Formats: sequence, structure tokens, C-alpha cells
Amino acid sequence: MTVERAQLPDGDDLAEALLDLAVPHEDIGELLALRPRVTADPELRRMLEEAAHSLVESIGRAVSADELPAPELPEQGSESVGAVGRGHGPVSSGAVARCFPVYVFVAVLPHVREYHRALSVPEEVSRRTLADLGRQMAVHRRALGTGGLVAPQWLRLHFTGLLYELGRLQFERGKLGKPLGSAVAAAGLPLGPGDDVLGLHIPDYLGPLSPEACDRSLARARQFFARHFPETPYRIAECHSWLLDPQLVEYLPQESNVRRFQERFHIAHRDDEPSDEVPVGFVFGDMRFDSAELPRRTGLERAIGDHLRAGRHWYSGHGWFEL
Repeated sequence: MTVERAQLPDGDDLAEALLDLAVPHEDIGELLALRPRVTADPELRRMLEEAAHSLVESIGRAVSADELPAPELPEQGSESVGAVGRGHGPVSSGAVARCFPVYVFVAVLPHVREYHRALSVPEEVSRRTLADLGRQMAVHRRALGTGGLVAPQWLRLHFTGLLYELGRLQFERGKLGKPLGSAVAAAGLPLGPGDDVLGLHIPDYLGPLSPEACDRSLARARQFFARHFPETPYRIAECHSWLLDPQLVEYLPQESNVRRFQERFHIAHRDDEPSDEVPVGFVFGDMRFDSAELPRRTGLERAIGDHLRAGRHWYSGHGWFEL
């Protein structure tokens, strides 16, 4: 998919786009106020349009997330980038950098919606999928106290048509990597590295991860991808998550939602390097932590914190199952 120019909407249209994307109200004011200063700077405007154009050209392409262009403001921009905001009150180059990825995704918005419509993706699915941008801004504000996106690269999947929210889970059109693909092949399936797979992602804002909610989401996914991507039969689902760390079974009861989710998978391996900040961020809302001060209000909070207080670490696990 190509486009000559992707650009930010003006004034009220920008506000409406931000509302459609579930951007928190406390962040909309800054985004509207900063827009004229960004679009008036030729170098910033050029970088914005080029970043949006690169993403638009990636819409509908079955590539890995690592191959998608980055929406961030380059670290080494022009002198005018550093000058934006000087003499204009609280707006600074820091605010430009924080807001830049949001502007890129807003510029891409009409094009990914057009792609969804061409595939007859239901409006509700399109809206809820793309509204993850606003939810990710809420996560940034909760953790850091300002507007912005903690991981702009994550939203590239949504805005290039690779990821869809279907009930409790999100599903990413992807390819099996070498370690997991080799495990699938070793299990006797006629699949391996490079073959098509649906990646499962678990948002932390949709309530309990109950087996019933997951079953409904998986049923929707089977129907959704068979209808809208019939040329790609998806036989395998995969997940790469701290929720698949086998150590969790030491702490959680058999009937817990997390254990029952984990039991769906053949866990092929876990990372060698620990990633303690990931479960802490999801469970407690902030990746910065002192393990001694983590609360113990729920079984999962006690599990995550007690494990760390014992001097142990958490790891990401990697698993798969047949759809």
C-alpha cells in the first residue's frame, strides 16, 4: 500500500481523531497545543511525514515486527528540533519527542482504517484495536506522570494491520521463529520456522484472564482470520510472556486464571536472561520497583513480590498450542 502524503489533521479533526483513539483527556490539550509548532518546523514536518509514509507502505505486509519502521523522533535531529519550544512556556523538545510517535500514528490512522474497510473488518474490531494507543498513553502517564508512549514500537503492529483485538486477547499475524518453530516441528506437526502463526498478547486492562473469556476470544479469532485472511490458514498460536514462566506454578493454586492460561501451552523454553521489571510493570503498574515495598494484596502480587524478595528472578517463557 502506498500513499503520496500522510499528514496530521487540523484543529477539531485532530481532537476527534484523538478521542477516537481513546487518548486520555489530560493529554489531548498538550497534543493540540504542540501541533502548530511541530508542523511549522520544516525539519520536524519532514520527519513526521517520512515516518508516517514508511508505516503506511508497510500496511498489509506480512513481515516481522522487527522489520517495521520506527515511529520515534530520531535522536540526532536538526538544530530546529532542539529549538522547538524555547520561549514558548512549558513545551520543550522533550515534549516534542514524547508526542512525535502519537502524531505519526494519527497521520497513519486514515490509511489503516481504509485497509480494515477493504478487508471488511468490523468497525468495532477496528476501533477497539486502534484505541490501544490511548490505553498505552494512560500507561505512560500512570508510570511517568506525563503524556507519551512507553513503547511506541508496540503500536506499529496495530497501525500496519498485523494485530487485532478480539475480546480478551489480541492476535498478531506473524511467522514462527527458529526456536519455537523447531519445537513445533519436533512435535510432529508439518510446520516449522518461517511458517504462519498467530501471536497471542494479553492486555492488562480487560479484567481477569478467565478461561471462559479466553475461550470466547479464541473462538472469535478462528472465525475472524478465516474470514478476513482466508489465504493464510493459521494452525498454531504462540505466546512469549512472563505468564509462561514455569516458576509461577510454585505460587499459584491450580484453579488460578494464570495457571489455567499457562496450561494451554506447550512451553518450549524460557529466556536465559531475567526480566523482573516486566511482571512488576504489568502487575503493579510501574517497572521501577523496590521489591521490599511491593504490596501483597492478591495472590499474584504475593507471588511476584515474594519471589523477588527471596532473591530469585522472573523470565519470559515461550509456548505454543494448536488452534
